[in-house]
Amino acid sequence: MVRDLLPLLGPHGVARTSDLAGRVDRHTVGRWVAQGRLLRPHRGVVATPESWEEWRTRALAGVLATAGVLSHSTALAVWRVLDDDGGPVHVSVPAHRRALHGPGLVVHRVRALDVDRLGTFPVTPLPRALVDGWGWASGRHGSRRAVDRLRGAVIGTLRERQVRTADLAREAALRAALPGHRDLVDLLRLVERGCQSELEIWGVRHVLTGPGMPRFEQQHPVVLPWGTAHLDAALPELRVAVELDGAAFHGSAEARERDTRRDVALAALGWVVLRFSHRRLTRDPDGCRREILQVCRAREALLRPR
Repeated sequence: MVRDLLPLLGPHGVARTSDLAGRVDRHTVGRWVAQGRLLRPHRGVVATPESWEEWRTRALAGVLATAGVLSHSTALAVWRVLDDDGGPVHVSVPAHRRALHGPGLVVHRVRALDVDRLGTFPVTPLPRALVDGWGWASGRHGSRRAVDRLRGAVIGTLRERQVRTADLAREAALRAALPGHRDLVDLLRLVERGCQSELEIWGVRHVLTGPGMPRFEQQHPVVLPWGTAHLDAALPELRVAVELDGAAFHGSAEARERDTRRDVALAALGWVVLRFSHRRLTRDPDGCRREILQVCRAREALLRPR
């Protein structure tokens, strides 16, 4: 039933009714809708029911209905930065245009609108999509889970160098009234300092700073026989390194073997490596801080001229 309609509607199973003119008359389209062979999700758009389960079909339907650009979390899904969460499709249109209202569709009217294209999808540029998505997640329509997803997206895209901190800071500066603006700026500052995960951010805030703690250098490079290691936090003058072990990166046997090999190479160069698990860091930050200070004092005494 569906297969014979796909050549008519395209691979995503969605099309404007105006684009079907000359190929099929409107009475036939109306009959297919009445029979349930087609849905009419938005005015002037039809789609097959089976295709409608796919988020790309819903996204393209939003574009066709508004002549807009995918934005916010929908653009981030197209950029493959976020997985689709089943939420509404976000589309941005120029401010002078009317905003179409429809179920499962959020239309944002914006003054400036740059456009990239990924395949068949027009999308806002990645820095803009991240900042817009952050504002929506932090606002009255958002949630704690949505903010956490956007935090992960910001950290991940910066870590993978898909975007630059300066690009996100520039976008954020253009929208000082953005919900969650201060939190976004604070996150960018922490990533700029060298934090590459939520665990490292936790470590910096709750373990590596505080009364009596020395100033650590994040992502400090050390040349090893097989390449350069970047230490989570380091005191180069004492050759003390603090590694914050997240389960995602250090939980497998292969990862543990790699960490051990790395620590042995660092020890051969005179470094002391202190490793703290996610569980230990989050449940006993004071104990972690005390141990770091004890090692630092011991190293100072050892390296002090006699």
